[in-house]
Amino acid sequence: MSRIKKWKLINSQLVLNNQWCQVKQDTVQLPNGQIVDDYFVNLRPEIALVFPLTPDNQIVFVRQYRHGVQEILLELPAGSFNAQQEDSLMAARRELEEETGYVSEQFIQLATLYDNPVKDNNKIHLYLALNASPLGKQHLDLTEDIELVLVPMTRVKYMIQCGEICVCGSVAAIYLALDFLKS
Repeated sequence: MSRIKKWKLINSQLVLNNQWCQVKQDTVQLPNGQIVDDYFVNLRPEIALVFPLTPDNQIVFVRQYRHGVQEILLELPAGSFNAQQEDSLMAARRELEEETGYVSEQFIQLATLYDNPVKDNNKIHLYLALNASPLGKQHLDLTEDIELVLVPMTRVKYMIQCGEICVCGSVAAIYLALDFLKS
């Protein structure tokens, strides 16, 4: 049994609430009795992330600008969703088609992980989509400018090792999908 104890939540208040960002300020009591009155938590939506594999073993990636790091990054299709309005599978199907125009009838849930549990409250739901085909219609959000990139499955580990693919959720999904596919 672990000796680690949870923090006691004394108070919580929403200090930033807009369309792009929600933040709450918590007052907590640590297990040693010390009070921390300015622990900030980002209230983030759930994320569905998809490893789309085409019938000819190509992985469908998206290249897009990410303002938080001010870089153009190569990553798997993903997006946020409201867990009260749709489940993770519905969100994965929707995000795959909206970002790429690809669809699949074969989704396999690989894992549900915490995205950044130090300061964020959300989870990331990772899916494998088999036989992904460009039969849908792309519908990009206001902030999305996406380039589709097809990567042979045999090249993807190298692209991680050389830093071409460096987004944590994408890397986790890639390794989980590759492990699932070889078993």
